[in-house]
Amino acid sequence: MKHTFALLAAFAITATFASAEDAKPAEKTKKAKKYTEETFKTKDANNDGSISKEEFLKDAKDAAKAEKVFKRKDANNDGKLSKEEFLAPKKKKA
Repeated sequence: MKHTFALLAAFAITATFASAEDAKPAEKTKKAKKYTEETFKTKDANNDGSISKEEFLKDAKDAAKAEKVFKRKDANNDGKLSKEEFLAPKKKKA
């Protein structure tokens, strides 16, 4: 009986840790999906094929941070983001 209880307790602990580890990749996936084609379509409110600064900043939690991201992503400095600019991965600092 003691062995059965110990085995069940060990199994419960293992299952708990396995569930916690499974949750971590989901957090990364959530961030990775931030700049998807679906998000581009949602942000492109007037459906002109690009996202203006106003469209990008709309509903931003942190406007200052969002503006910095917009400037970084606007590779050709035309004041709007093409789909390619929007979907481009973040450049790593040297």
